[in-house]
Amino acid sequence: MDTIGGAEQNAMKSDFGLRLRKCMDQYGPLCVGIDPHRKILTDWGYNVDAEGAELFAMRMLQAAHGRAAAVKFQAPMFERYGAKGFAALERVLYAARQMGIITIVDCLHGGLSTTISAIADAYFKPGAPLLADAITLLPYYGARSLSGLIEEALDNGRGVFIASLTSNEEGASLQTAIRQSGDYKGKTVAFGIAATAQKHNQGVEGMGSVGLIIGATIGQWIKDAGVDPAKFTGPILSPGYGWQGAEAKDLKTVFKGTKGNVLVTVSRFIASHGPDIAMLAQATESIALDVRQALLEATEEPDDYEESATLAAFDTPSSSSSAPVTPDAPVPVAVAVPTDAAAAATDAKETKPVEDTAATAEPSAKPDSAPAPAASASDTGEDEDETKTPATDSEPAPAVRPAQSSPASPAGTR
Repeated sequence: MDTIGGAEQNAMKSDFGLRLRKCMDQYGPLCVGIDPHRKILTDWGYNVDAEGAELFAMRMLQAAHGRAAAVKFQAPMFERYGAKGFAALERVLYAARQMGIITIVDCLHGGLSTTISAIADAYFKPGAPLLADAITLLPYYGARSLSGLIEEALDNGRGVFIASLTSNEEGASLQTAIRQSGDYKGKTVAFGIAATAQKHNQGVEGMGSVGLIIGATIGQWIKDAGVDPAKFTGPILSPGYGWQGAEAKDLKTVFKGTKGNVLVTVSRFIASHGPDIAMLAQATESIALDVRQALLEATEEPDDYEESATLAAFDTPSSSSSAPVTPDAPVPVAVAVPTDAAAAATDAKETKPVEDTAATAEPSAKPDSAPAPAASASDTGEDEDETKTPATDSEPAPAVRPAQSSPASPAGTR
């Protein structure tokens, strides 16, 4: 087997960030969350089972296609149905790949480096059953425990999002706690996570492939965390908009001075307009414009962290720290991420005609083989009718404005 050259390897490591950057420039900073809650399935008239979850996901994919930069699948809401749920997730991931949509699986994995390496076989490597463009990770076994898995992702042109400042209130006390030893002693837990992630983006021209999860609801305590999102050069996945209380002003507060690398997740607001595909598409376009405008205004806000020595972004570890996280070079002050977001935001996107792709997009039980018949059987978060939604499951509640043109309502499979 031929050995991959250094230039080709470096290109693979930046592949996810470049692909996501291109989609965000084209479609804006919206990520459509695909979270098949029990209540929403019932409201749509679907069975609360793997088949209902799959049908729901297929319709949400149609709404997102050509209107959002990415989609995010809430893995536990498929896992709850066991083997049939995993099979449904495989098929909808395959459908998204066929449609050319960037996919994020919100599985929030973490653990010992010797065990989580198996995750690469599931999500990153060629022929992986749950092949995705990126997944979410938990760093609380120590951020360096994720290094091997992150390298596997980068070597395969994939990406990750690491939980740093989540949108749930319970996270603040842990994430703002001061580190007592090791790397970044004297700084917060969240700062250490962000700095470790930034090292993997070092030397990448443009937006990196290792991202953070930073909630949109954390404006009141973000300075306590000592993390400045404006200095981070990877993508930032931001839950909390709408359903958990964040509004446009919160996006502008938390992400002031950022360079167009923030991807805002929205789920239940869009889903509440289903199952009619035309209404789903209209809701997607409406919220996409709101998010785009808010983040455009955030990029124009001055970054008030710049004058604060205590909030200097992602500097090198303290002298008392242990060996640095790979890669070994010190973390630089983040360079500006080039973006066309400002130009894209001023030109409202023309409404894309809605197409019923259910008959062509839904694959067979063997993903990467032949398509299956249409509507075939079959944040981490709890259901809408269960406990409070956690950090990576969020969706806004503004009213839908009329779309620029009225999309046709296809006779999609129910």
